[in-house]
Amino acid sequence: MSNDKPKLTPRQQEIFELIQRAIARTGAPPTRAEIAAELGFRSANAAEEHLQALARKGVIELVGGTSRGIRLKAGALRTVNETRKRGEGDAASTGAKVLPFSLPLPGLEQLVLPLVGRVAAGHPILAQEHVEQTYSVEPGLFARRPDYLLRVKGMSMKDVGILDGDLLAVARTREARNGQIVVARLGDEVTVKRFQRTPQGIQLLPENPDFKPILVSPDQEDFELEGLAVGLIRNQLLN
Repeated sequence: MSNDKPKLTPRQQEIFELIQRAIARTGAPPTRAEIAAELGFRSANAAEEHLQALARKGVIELVGGTSRGIRLKAGALRTVNETRKRGEGDAASTGAKVLPFSLPLPGLEQLVLPLVGRVAAGHPILAQEHVEQTYSVEPGLFARRPDYLLRVKGMSMKDVGILDGDLLAVARTREARNGQIVVARLGDEVTVKRFQRTPQGIQLLPENPDFKPILVSPDQEDFELEGLAVGLIRNQLLN
């Protein structure tokens, strides 16, 4: 297979760069409506036609069942990372970057990450009894170096492409900014949500209208911020 970059029309390149910027800024791809509004299309259908062309050229993948079902293909990873290095958004300020998993390649540096499954109340998230196994992955898959993988449970973040059974790459931190996708602990539950600090306390926001936001009051003692989502490994690519 040729390693040449696919040739894009000026409009396709514009849309491709818009997708990159959205992921770098917010951690999630844009919707068709957002692309149409940004580029002045009359309808989301026009955006869809261009996305289908980009998918045929192999630079993105389209995933059904979600309004933000746009994935950058592995060949686009370096472009995104180089964009970040040029200053278009601090990698630490973004949420999850949903990218396809690439199997380890000989001669490339590999990260060995523990996979955390069910977490017991009161125990550190990386306690040995929580680690199911380890994975070797390429560092370039992630916006920031992760410390571990967390198995996602439930569909509360499906509209940004984080699905039940996926492996979320997490960088440990106790601080987060509004809009970032975080891993938080509430008592004996570990949850993945979008972080929002308000005068009333912290809100943990789902990306699925079937779920309600979680409000954490300022004096709530069983809340702990465990880390930031910095990447995602698709569940079906591990089977």
